[in-house]
Amino acid sequence: MITKGVVAAVVGAAALLVPAAPVPAAPVPAAPAAAATGFRTIASGLDNPRGITFGTHGELYVAESGRGGAGPCQAGPEGGQVCFGRSGAITVVAQGRQWRVVSGLPSLASPEGTEATGPSDVAIGEDGRLYYTLGLGGSPDLRTQVPQLAGMAKLYRAGRSPSVLADIGGYEKSANPDGVSPPDTNPNGLLATERGQLVVDAGGNSLVQVGRRGRITTVATFPRRPAKAPDGTTIDMEAVPTAVTRGPDGAYYVSELTGFPFPAGQARIWRVVPGQAPRVFASGFTNIIDLAWAPGGRLYALEIAHKGLLSGDRTGALIRVDRKGRHAVVASAGLTAPGGVAIRGKYAYVTNCSVCQGTGSVVRVSLRS
Repeated sequence: MITKGVVAAVVGAAALLVPAAPVPAAPVPAAPAAAATGFRTIASGLDNPRGITFGTHGELYVAESGRGGAGPCQAGPEGGQVCFGRSGAITVVAQGRQWRVVSGLPSLASPEGTEATGPSDVAIGEDGRLYYTLGLGGSPDLRTQVPQLAGMAKLYRAGRSPSVLADIGGYEKSANPDGVSPPDTNPNGLLATERGQLVVDAGGNSLVQVGRRGRITTVATFPRRPAKAPDGTTIDMEAVPTAVTRGPDGAYYVSELTGFPFPAGQARIWRVVPGQAPRVFASGFTNIIDLAWAPGGRLYALEIAHKGLLSGDRTGALIRVDRKGRHAVVASAGLTAPGGVAIRGKYAYVTNCSVCQGTGSVVRVSLRS
């Protein structure tokens, strides 16, 4: 689905950005037949795996957007249907084992269970507790029109009974931080800080902070810019921010997917200092879906489609970015519509085939030059 980018047909089935012109649905990729050279699969059998993070004891948490369910179903923006179910989950990987620590979470997906919207990202807070975002991809009013969607577009804190920490969709409806278009929400990237949680709303083109008591404030918004549509006309392309991470300098770094027409080489990474206007730190990327810092101060960007979301090629790329914004591809072959990255030591851990039902995985990629 497409509402303010394509964290839609690729980052969420009922999700993101209704462009001015129709976008042909890209074929859902098959799971990679075999790991690429230098890759090691450490988790498999996942449903639309997305964001990923390490816990305090080295365990790995993975957000699974699920596979939808029996319904209710409704028309998606590209002519097909998306169906609701409670198949979203959070999986833990540790000591060669994997198991779901949270299950039964809301999920929207195609009838085949692909291209889901549901749990989007995970983070471990300063309190040692697990937090996660649930996406939506559309107007916050969808949640009243379809009651089953009421739990989506929110930030949760895990526990015996998961609790809502903040209603990101409600904030988008009332505040509409970018003030450019009607409210549209898709909470995606998540970062835990000592002052609370930072959430990237890809639908709202904003970065918001959730305080310890759940109060939401806007940290930054990301502007539109002109772009050439496939028919040659010039349209306003939305930024569609996807992920946030904190750099060694204390600033926040936010990635762009870009909206329709998702031009190759036009995605950027923003540097955000609260209280100041965001500025572009690095450019020349294509459809970034996640960011992570490595020891030594190197930034890594993960592209969901290295040739662009309209290319039909879902080969992704992991890219190293230096302190001046220059960048080079570290790994690409074997990454199929990747959805999230976390770094530990000399390895990157990447969720692979992030739009696949039952065949998603986590692969370990060496970062050695």
